[in-house]
Amino acid sequence: MTAKKIHEINAALLSCFLQGGCDFLAKYKEEVNALNVFPVPDGDTGINMYLTINSAVKNIAGREYAGVGELGADFAMGALMGARGNSGVILSQIFRGFTQSMSGKSVLSAVDFAQALQKGVDLSYKSVMKPVEGTMLTVFREFTAAASKKAKPGADIIEMLRHALIGGQKALDATPSLLPVLKEAGVVDAGGKGLLLVMEGGIRALSGASLDAPTETLAAMVAADLTQDEEAIANIEFTFDIQLLIKGTNIPMEQIRKRLSKTPPGDCLLVVGTEEVVKIHFHSNLPWQVLEYTSKFGSLHDIVIENMQDQHKHFTGADENKGQNPAGEPCATTVIAVCSGEGLTEVFTSMGAIVVSGGQSMNPSAEDLLTAISCAVGQEVVLLPNNSNIILTAEQAVKLADKPTLVTPSKFVTQGVSAMLCYDKNKTAEQNTATMSAAITQSISLEVTYAVRDSKYNGFIIKPNDILGLQDGEIVVTGTELLPTAHQLIEKALKDKKAGEYCIISFFYGKDVSQEEAAVFAAELEKRWPDFDIEYHLGGQPLYYLLMSIE
Repeated sequence: MTAKKIHEINAALLSCFLQGGCDFLAKYKEEVNALNVFPVPDGDTGINMYLTINSAVKNIAGREYAGVGELGADFAMGALMGARGNSGVILSQIFRGFTQSMSGKSVLSAVDFAQALQKGVDLSYKSVMKPVEGTMLTVFREFTAAASKKAKPGADIIEMLRHALIGGQKALDATPSLLPVLKEAGVVDAGGKGLLLVMEGGIRALSGASLDAPTETLAAMVAADLTQDEEAIANIEFTFDIQLLIKGTNIPMEQIRKRLSKTPPGDCLLVVGTEEVVKIHFHSNLPWQVLEYTSKFGSLHDIVIENMQDQHKHFTGADENKGQNPAGEPCATTVIAVCSGEGLTEVFTSMGAIVVSGGQSMNPSAEDLLTAISCAVGQEVVLLPNNSNIILTAEQAVKLADKPTLVTPSKFVTQGVSAMLCYDKNKTAEQNTATMSAAITQSISLEVTYAVRDSKYNGFIIKPNDILGLQDGEIVVTGTELLPTAHQLIEKALKDKKAGEYCIISFFYGKDVSQEEAAVFAAELEKRWPDFDIEYHLGGQPLYYLLMSIE
């Protein structure tokens, strides 16, 4: 049987390639998750990459395209809006560059395809402030370099991509030699592995190889298990959640934004995109007026109108405030904080923030953050990611936001709480960011969780279910029992620092820790550290037994 050859990629074949990559990653995303350097239960690189590309694939599904350029623009928009976590954001930038190179083209030759890959390399490297070799950036660069060697006029694109996959695999295998932390953990780079799965799936799809469709649903993986009380539902001011795409030429985004901000009445307006493709998100009681107005600028696609009384919201933080800023009135600056757990949600809400549900293992997308920004009543917005894996997504949301928005780069929930103590709704986002950013550097952030697999890290030999103590994101102690390990973690932190500079030890206990256990731990802390004030609260966070701060 003669091997299938393809010398030209049209829109249908490009869609096949991208869908195949998404499906193949879906099958093996847990293997990517397992490559997380930290053996903690929130390794989510595979999930984040899958949700990102799945968002992009959904944005082109079921459509007919005249050329690859048009398809590429829609795909890039979907990836941009669906990006989650650092790996997802980088993947979205790879696809953004990849598809930009297709603009105006109906088909791709092998040379065109390789040039598109190179554009993806260039843009993704520029999108990261300090690119690190031994990551998915390296793997994609070497994949592209191998493709370029085979990119001759008239060349078989499948053969070229198979050759590229070999080059990419060699680069992936070499990642531990570039990053000592990978070598110690005995793993290759998770993002690089995920990227090669996407490319392999695309090659399989083009060549006609069998590829099972994913069985998981987006909702099943990212459902936040949030509910709204009956009173809040009954008092929703604008009933319909309206989402749509406008496709056309020279679409006047600013004109549309100004008009819909005035009429029909509504809130949570989001208008983003390009002059050819614009995404609209809006809450209103008059969806037909929105459709009638926007149809003037092009053809309407992916129209979704949902009754919000039947919906779960993308974000919480306002049972009493009906999804608005807890202040209830317009202000200079609104803070949007990311966290999970009923206790932490209540804490951030009581301090004046809108809460977007998310954190470890369920990073919000750029679109989730943009929706929250559009609903914020403040003239400006400050984002508190509260997780190092959400900062890039937050920065991407800032670029797309329709109002001035800044990121206070909190890497931990406890840093976010410290930052909120400095929040002043009457000051500008810039003023708030300055004081909040200073606050997050004044404390020591500690976390206690458990190991999910055998691993070696930072000199520790780690077994499944070992208790892990992290200081500022690094594993520094391990043990077999929760409270003794937590005490050891605090002792080490204070030994490494000048204890006299600190006077408060506070902690949030997770959903797997009882109130009685938390009280016992607090009492022991008071005995061991009588000169410190001890504070503790229900956090309700998953996966992490304790989130602690020394201030």
